[in-house]
Amino acid sequence: MTLLSIIIPAHNEERRLRETLPRVLQFLRTQKYASEVLVVENGSIDRTAPVVAELARSEPQLQLLREAQRGKGLAVRRGMLAARGAFRFMCDADLSMPIEQVSRFLPQQLAEFDVAIGSREIPGAVRFDEPAFTHLRGRVFSNLVKLAVLPGIEDTQCGFKCFTAAAAEDLFRVQRLDGLSFDVELLFIARLRGYRICEVPIDWIFHRETKVRMVRDTLQMLRDVLTLRRNLRAGYYERAA
Repeated sequence: MTLLSIIIPAHNEERRLRETLPRVLQFLRTQKYASEVLVVENGSIDRTAPVVAELARSEPQLQLLREAQRGKGLAVRRGMLAARGAFRFMCDADLSMPIEQVSRFLPQQLAEFDVAIGSREIPGAVRFDEPAFTHLRGRVFSNLVKLAVLPGIEDTQCGFKCFTAAAAEDLFRVQRLDGLSFDVELLFIARLRGYRICEVPIDWIFHRETKVRMVRDTLQMLRDVLTLRRNLRAGYYERAA
């Protein structure tokens, strides 16, 4: 039985994956549990897919999935529903959280959860090299999200989250947003359906090559929060009878 699935969404990540994947695979080789890594390439115009495919030929744990359409939410959803692990962990391609800290999200160190969120804000978390303005911008958005839909959750946007298989199968089948706001939507549905959500402090390393576009993406995410509330009123998040 596969204990852990790591899902990595990848849009134009040729260069970073050359560094990230060997580190992830080397870490997993030191663990006693069965695991898999699913890279979901979506809409890339670089050599992301060939780089992953070439490495996968010698790494049976590694799989390449392809989506023609762009969207981080779409890519993560595809990977989560294709995964076989009892625990399914989404992981950014820049590996801004040390991969060794994935152990913090597994039963040996964390119990009684359905959704575990990597957090850069709660006690025990450490940020490295992040500009003050970038941190401030993130806090503004996080506080708006808390006020609008997710009170009590400090960091909805960190790219490292773990789901039990049952939670992943349920949540990702009804989750609808394909862009960067999919995290907020997932957590909103999880809370609506009574799943146990916890935040896990992590070490987080800022990378200047981030693909987040400050003004444009923040405004889109705020629009997505309004879409989320409309979806709720339309009944899209209700459990099937």
